[in-house]
Amino acid sequence: MKILILCSKNSGRIAPFITDQVEALQKAGVVCEYFTVEGKGMKGYLWNFIPMMRKIREFQPDIIHAHYGLSGLLANLQRKVPVVTTYHGSDINNPKVLRYSKVSIILSAWNIFVSDKNIQLAGVKGKFSLIPCGVDTDIFRPMERNSLRKKLNFRDSDHIVLFAGAFDNPVKNPELAKEAVAKVPGARLMEMKGYSRVQVAELMNAADVCLMTSHSEGSPQFIKEAMACGCPIVSVDVGDVAEILEGVEGCRIADKNATDVAQKIEQVLIENKRTNGREKLIKMRLDSESVAQKIISIYNEVLA
Repeated sequence: MKILILCSKNSGRIAPFITDQVEALQKAGVVCEYFTVEGKGMKGYLWNFIPMMRKIREFQPDIIHAHYGLSGLLANLQRKVPVVTTYHGSDINNPKVLRYSKVSIILSAWNIFVSDKNIQLAGVKGKFSLIPCGVDTDIFRPMERNSLRKKLNFRDSDHIVLFAGAFDNPVKNPELAKEAVAKVPGARLMEMKGYSRVQVAELMNAADVCLMTSHSEGSPQFIKEAMACGCPIVSVDVGDVAEILEGVEGCRIADKNATDVAQKIEQVLIENKRTNGREKLIKMRLDSESVAQKIISIYNEVLA
């Protein structure tokens, strides 16, 4: 089975949750190649139509798997190769982009959504599955915490709060995170920027709390990766976070105000224990291998 992965590379790289998924598909025996889009907005994507057609002729895929709504719309401008499109959240939560995603939903042979909230917002009635992106549980795993804190030069007195993104990303709502952490004595907020996957896993094992204050999300990898590492989580109710964290000990859902977020962080710091998040993650079959098998089943149904 040959799958052409169509996705954006506007940030200078392919999103890690896409490459992780593709690697899991390849391990399962699927032949995958990328066609990456560079160009923003519908006009920017349209400039990629001829190069895309050239890639299709060269690779001759059985299916095109597009990631995000604009990629799905571009992929569906040709009608010879069936298209499976995954919607990751920003393509549904943003009303301006949603109108393009709705066209992609109609044209795609199958649609994958990463959260139930996005399914409701999209108003989709058929041809869809709910499959959050999986986590590489070989990379994101519990590690010896004290040695990692020494390696990262964290002091015993530091309460490390790992923020779910870069401070320059307004969607992640860093202002709320900074205001909340400033209310917690001894707490130090660290942004997630410029780290490799292995380094992120180490930080999650060394940190005291993983914090998410985003305005909107789909099914955030940050939360699932923290679960796989057993790191306590404080998050606002966004995307599918409340559902995924249900029953996970040592985690908190906070209101979107600095006082409540700070109180939840302090509660987690007082408890000072790791979580059973990894157990919940595997039980929900959100490891990369299980998710890859679900996607392969969709490919087979489309081809049938």
